[in-house]
Amino acid sequence: MSFSPDSLRIDKWLWCVRQFKTRALATAACRAGSVLAHGEPVKPAREARPGDIICVRAGLITRTLQVLASPASRVSAKLVPEYCTDLTPPEEIEKLRDQRVQQFLARERGLGRPTKRDRRAIDRMRDGF
Repeated sequence: MSFSPDSLRIDKWLWCVRQFKTRALATAACRAGSVLAHGEPVKPAREARPGDIICVRAGLITRTLQVLASPASRVSAKLVPEYCTDLTPPEEIEKLRDQRVQQFLARERGLGRPTKRDRRAIDRMRDGF
């Protein structure tokens, strides 16, 4: 197998640009079919080359990324924009925001009505978004 500095295994690339906490999670996502390149499911060993469009299904949203370069190893959060462009539509980001609000508003059965303090926190959460 030849090594090209312009390409990197897709599971390793996803881990390097901080889409997954571990490389094992990135590999598992590829095997589960949650990672698409140009609309087709990919295996973990497929190479990510500059210009590739990669869709990653993580939870409720599907992130769309364009590969710009391949890092030598995992990069800091500040350097991620040098290696990929986020093309995720705003509707997908809105899904994530709505999910966060719904989790906050959900109450356990039997807790009763929200207290005054709880209501104020809910109002702050609604106004913040």
